[in-house]
Amino acid sequence: MNKQEVAAMVAEILGGMEDAPAVKAAGYHPTAPQPEKGKTPYGDGDFVPDVTALDLRKLYLTEDPQNGEKFRKMKERTPARLGCGRAGARYKTLTMLRFRADHAAAQDAVFSQVPEEYAKVHDMVEVQTECHSKDEYLTRPDLGRRFDEENRKKIRSAIPGTPRVQIVVGDGLSSAAITANAMDCLNAIREGLKMRSIDPGTPIFVRYCRVGAGDAVGDVTGCELICMLVGERPGLVTDKSMSAYLTYRPRTGVSESSRTVVSNIHAQGTPAVEAGAHIAGLIETILNKKVSGVALHQEAAV
Repeated sequence: MNKQEVAAMVAEILGGMEDAPAVKAAGYHPTAPQPEKGKTPYGDGDFVPDVTALDLRKLYLTEDPQNGEKFRKMKERTPARLGCGRAGARYKTLTMLRFRADHAAAQDAVFSQVPEEYAKVHDMVEVQTECHSKDEYLTRPDLGRRFDEENRKKIRSAIPGTPRVQIVVGDGLSSAAITANAMDCLNAIREGLKMRSIDPGTPIFVRYCRVGAGDAVGDVTGCELICMLVGERPGLVTDKSMSAYLTYRPRTGVSESSRTVVSNIHAQGTPAVEAGAHIAGLIETILNKKVSGVALHQEAAV
């Protein structure tokens, strides 16, 4: 056969082929009837429901439970991912989507910044540690505990005299925690201190702040007690958890065991206003006992 005959034969064969894939020794047919594609309630460009709006305490996906009602009641007491259900050996789609959404929110809380105008809007002076960027803050914790001379001068100018109590708001590892909780908690602390005839002083805001930055503020101001509100490392339960660190006679080099901590300040934990009222009482106790941290608990046990 010459080239023209071969080309004609190939063209004839290709023209007779169907779109369906060939199956050896048999005609092609599906192994099982294929379900028709159902209509989706969403149109092109629509947003699907926000899975993060679902309350984990009420998200119960186990099918045919032995005692679903008791399990639901237990689940309402914890945000732990219980009763997630399964599809074969895998998580259900909703469970996986919620996990990925919470993980993304935690990452965003770490890498995002507290708004530039935050301190100004809330009538606070802003100072910055020796970190110059978020990346440096995350990789150099030591720089997040110190101030250069320029920022030390700003602290001296912002805080008159030697305050008895110095409140510091620091962005920490969760900007979302600060924007959601700090001011409600701060206002409750100030009101609680005023009720106890304790001067709440002049709060400041510290950007790229580690807990140890409070000790450096103590070096500059000579304050008797420092109360630092700082965003905590976010997890999969919430990206908005804040803590308060209370240190009596703060100074560089003070031991971590010298701090009294109120943690899990967020909507699903201890609400900010409630935490602020509790912190004001703790501040009074620490000032009276002249000790904080482990030593305060040891004294209370005597």
